[in-house]
Amino acid sequence: MPVKNRFAELHPEITAWRQDLHENPELLFDTHRTSALVAEKLRAFGCDEIATGIGRTGVVGVIRGKSDRSGRVIGLRADMDALPILEQTGVEYASKTPGAMHACGHDGHTSMLLGAAKYLAETRNFDGTVVVIFQPAEEGGGGGLEMCKDGLMDRFGIQEVYGMHNWPGLPSGSFAIRPGPFFAATDIFNLEIEGLGGHAAKPNETIDTTVVASQIVMAAQTIASRNADPVDQVVVSITSFETSSNAFNVIPQRVMMRGTVRTMSPQMRDLAQSRLTTLAEGIAASFGATARMDYTRNYPVMVNHEEQTEFAAAVAASIAGSCADAPLVMGGEDFAYMLEERPGAYILVGNGESAAVHHPEYNFNDEVIPAGCSWWAEIVERRMPAA
Repeated sequence: MPVKNRFAELHPEITAWRQDLHENPELLFDTHRTSALVAEKLRAFGCDEIATGIGRTGVVGVIRGKSDRSGRVIGLRADMDALPILEQTGVEYASKTPGAMHACGHDGHTSMLLGAAKYLAETRNFDGTVVVIFQPAEEGGGGGLEMCKDGLMDRFGIQEVYGMHNWPGLPSGSFAIRPGPFFAATDIFNLEIEGLGGHAAKPNETIDTTVVASQIVMAAQTIASRNADPVDQVVVSITSFETSSNAFNVIPQRVMMRGTVRTMSPQMRDLAQSRLTTLAEGIAASFGATARMDYTRNYPVMVNHEEQTEFAAAVAASIAGSCADAPLVMGGEDFAYMLEERPGAYILVGNGESAAVHHPEYNFNDEVIPAGCSWWAEIVERRMPAA
């Protein structure tokens, strides 16, 4: 079955929603306009129940089918927040908020799920209940965790949950998925090196923190090359290096570094944290300096469940003709928290040859909308066929 005819009809309307959201991006939990717009549309669609303020600014809509003999409840989740990036797309509906833009396509995800909700509320051609979930703060705020902490799954009786993300480089409207670990755990760290500052002409009277920190930067790469099992992925990136002095002739007292660690298994996550801390402290001590590590475990590994992944792939293939095997992704995704609470699956839908996500020239491809909406709707109608 190709895309549903109804979504071809709704395509201009959904595109208008998407471009409006793109023009008015909001960050993290401050999705007040977006959340209000979503709730307003869900009411207009005739959803049976609408709840706001879940996970601070999350919105949930409940749509009941023509019958409920199955007792099944399926959750469909889209993220709503933008990124703190200055947009450089040049489109006429570009962000009106300086320093914020929808650089990851959450405007598209939200609009596609709204389109699916409109269709499902119109037809109700399924046996069970659909819960549409609009989540804030995916981009580092852990909005998925906050919604789960607010009792999302139990309150609405969700039994399975499905998510979707657009993917630049994948042909427009095509799909890709993989079972098991899919997106990486995303830990972050701050590392402070304390030495003995002094005059750059007298390094013998100092403990040079720039030398110590530079050694740590290089040694951190041995975690992947010499500590990790070669088939177990790990990325250690030190992304910021700042000293306590900007003078040409001063050896700084302190160096502050920060970075991220990406892993695909709990064992590698433990190993990477332990080795990074041990290396930093040991190298610092060998020079007479000290190292203070502040390590934070952020999003966990996102793991697709086997049965739900197979089902999601079959639905995608019915729409696009096939569903590709997706690669492992070392980026993070806080849908992981929802998949820890309930079985489900997360799929990629192709955005075509666009700029990469998190790039100032990225823009969601509106041609993807009918395929994405059709996937949401087919997940429901195939998983809970009308009695």
